[in-house]
This record gives sequence, structure tokens and C-alpha cells, in this order.
Amino acid sequence: MEKAKESSIFRVLMFPWLAHGHISPFLQLSKKLIKRNFQIYFCSTAINLSFIKKNISDHQSIELVELHLPELPELPPHYHTTKYLPPHLMPTLMQSLQNAKSSFSNIIKTLSPDLLIYDSFQSWAAALAAQNNIPSVHFATSSAATMSFFCHQHISGSHNDIGSFPFPEIFQRDYEREKFQALVDSDKGVAEDFAFRSFQLSSDIVLIKGCGEIEEKYLDYLSFLCGRKMVTLGPLIQESNQGKNNDDLINIIKFLDGKDESSVIFVSFGSEYFLSREEMEEIGYGLELSNVNFIWVVRFPLGNTMSHEEALPEGFLERVKERGMVVDAWAPQAKILEHSSTGGFLSHCGWSSVMESLYFGVPIIAMPMHIDQPTNARLLVEIGVGMEVLRGENGQIKREEVAKVIKMVVLEKTGEGIRGKVRELNKKLRLKGEELIDEALDEVWNLCSKNK
Repeated sequence: MEKAKESSIFRVLMFPWLAHGHISPFLQLSKKLIKRNFQIYFCSTAINLSFIKKNISDHQSIELVELHLPELPELPPHYHTTKYLPPHLMPTLMQSLQNAKSSFSNIIKTLSPDLLIYDSFQSWAAALAAQNNIPSVHFATSSAATMSFFCHQHISGSHNDIGSFPFPEIFQRDYEREKFQALVDSDKGVAEDFAFRSFQLSSDIVLIKGCGEIEEKYLDYLSFLCGRKMVTLGPLIQESNQGKNNDDLINIIKFLDGKDESSVIFVSFGSEYFLSREEMEEIGYGLELSNVNFIWVVRFPLGNTMSHEEALPEGFLERVKERGMVVDAWAPQAKILEHSSTGGFLSHCGWSSVMESLYFGVPIIAMPMHIDQPTNARLLVEIGVGMEVLRGENGQIKREEVAKVIKMVVLEKTGEGIRGKVRELNKKLRLKGEELIDEALDEVWNLCSKNK
């Protein structure tokens, strides 16, 4: 690790959670900060840094810093990321990061940055920074609706007088609550970090991905609950990788170019959730029943040997070959969403995917899977830019419901309001994005100046 350049005014250490859905907004924020003459140190594991390196070749003021996790036989280095991580190892990865405090403490002492920007699962990093008289700011990469909901739940668990969450549009269904509670029970410390402590330890402000046009009342309530000023960053859309020109990209764009305007839906559930065989089958039949054109990104955990033909309904690929495209593991999401032929996004409702879809004016067919995704989906329904695929009592996906919602959002008259609303919001986000970033960078600069 080299010392910061003498010409740089403030040095910022970025420390996201080990998931690409968190790394990406931290990286986009880093690229904005260096335009204000900040020197950025970006901290993650070796496997994540190898991915990040490809995205910062033009940015000399971003230096990569490797975090060493404790050696565990069940968690080899290629599993030091959530991408392709087998689901049963997620608690192990979370615990391993918690146990990396000594490694991170050495990084803090060596770099002595002017500011630490940390993620929702790492309040301990803020505590280590404070021990070294370094201010730190929490960067929340989830929606304000979700964060205020979970923060309220955490506080109400110890203070009965707080009452019920004041916005009934945001809620969890029984099967979602049970699933989330199981995650909380596996590591209460991590859950408390996510819901409350990371906000509590933030110096003066909290950075949050989003904007008031979508979530003003939730931003205000979150600020009230945690006693910090919420500073919105806008949609923070990932820069399009113009240089990437492989066969997958060429084939995808060729497929889209051959379809009518707004006639294709993009189907993706993020890089960290893997559909079960039953879920894949119901979604496959739902796409088939809808009769709508689609591009579906199918992912498996690392080490999986199953082919698409085995995982999808028998004969599916042959039956949909004229109107459907199944892509293995990766697709250029931004390029697909900005294409004029794309008319809907069947999404897990991860917040970065939501922001990207709204930024490009694409309505969302919401199929949330876990953690913050259900509450993000409720927000989309509330603001009128998406429709949720309702499930059975125990959370099972039903093919008829998948087909029905796809057709309503993309084709039918009942979806006109959603399609119109998302176009309206698209214009607002594009107009507001740079203004919000400039205001946020001023806040970060002022915080660094105050503590210099």
C-alpha cells in the first residue's frame, strides 16, 4: 500500500460488504469522489479486487487494498465473495468478515485516511476508525423504505412505546418474515448492524443510494429514528462498459434489435440468489404462458454441473427459441434495460437493479426473494412503477401468476398507468442525479474539512 499522493487533499477508505450489489455503488461513488480530487483506497478481498481492477483502469486515484480473511477450510479464497457462493456458506462468510478486524485495523493504521466510508454489515469498522480518531460515514446501499422499516422493527423490539410502522404500504408477508427471522437468528450482531448500529456510529451524516422523489417520507423517518442527516446520492448507475464486445453481448443486442419496441422483458435475479429447480420450472412455464419475448439470465452456484436443458422445463428451449433467449450467468444489464425493445424487468428487486430499471424507464415485474427485496417490491407497487407477482401461502411461485403479471405490465391496458409513471420518474431521475451527487460530495468534503 502506497502512501497517498501529496497532491490529494483528502484520503478516503471505502469498505463495502463482499457482494457485487454493494461493491458496485461504492465503486461508482469512488469515481465521483476522485473528480473532486479525493484519493480513494478501495478495500476488499482478493477475489473481489480482481473484478474491481477491470473497472478502474482509467482511474489512477483509486488504489486497491486487500483485506485478508481468516483461513477456514470450508471457505477457500474463491469463496471470499457472495458471487457464486453456495447459500449455506453465507453465514460463514459474514462471520469470517467479522473476524477480520485485526487485518482491517492494520489497514486503518497504515493508511491513516481522512475518512472511512463503510457498509451496513460493518459497524465494527467505524468503531476501529473512531479508536484512531478517524471519522466514518455509513453508506446504505438499500432503499430508505427498507432501512426505515428494519430500523423501526429493531427499535420497537426494545421500546414498546414506538408503535407500529407508520407506513402500512411497506410490510413483510408471513413467509418472508419467517425467512428473515431465520437469518437474524443465525447472527443477531449482523442483523443489528444492518438495522441500526451502522447508522448510529456514522459521523453526522449517512449516505444513501436513492432520492427524495421516490422516498422522501421514508428518508425523513429514517433520519428521525437514527438521529442522522440522510444525504441521497441519486441512482448511482454503473457506467456502461463500452469496451466489452464479446459474442454474448453481440448476440443479445442482435436479438433485441430484431424485436418490436417495448416487447421484450429482461429476467434476472441478481448474482447472489440461485433459483431452486421448482422456482426455475414455474418461472419457465410462466414465461412460456405469457407469450412475451424475453432474455433470461440463468445462474448456478460455483461447482454446479447442471445444464440449462436439465434445469429448465423439458423442451422449453426448443418451444421458445423464436421469442426467448437464455443467457448463462452474465448479461450486460444496463445495455439491455436502455434498449428500446425492452419493455419490462422481471426482477428480484435488489436496490441497484431497481434504480437501474427506473433510470432507464423500464417498469418492474417484482418477484422478491429475500432480505430487503420484499420491502423494495412493496415500495415499487406503492409509487406505481411496478407490479408484484403474488405467491402461494408458503411463498411458492405459480406459473399462471407469473404469466398474468408479465402480460399486465408489458402488454395490457391495465399496465398503462405503470408504464406512464415509470417514464415520468425516469425523466426526474436523469435531471436530479448529478445535482444530488454534487450536494453529497459537498457534505463529504465539509465533514473531512471539519475533522482535519
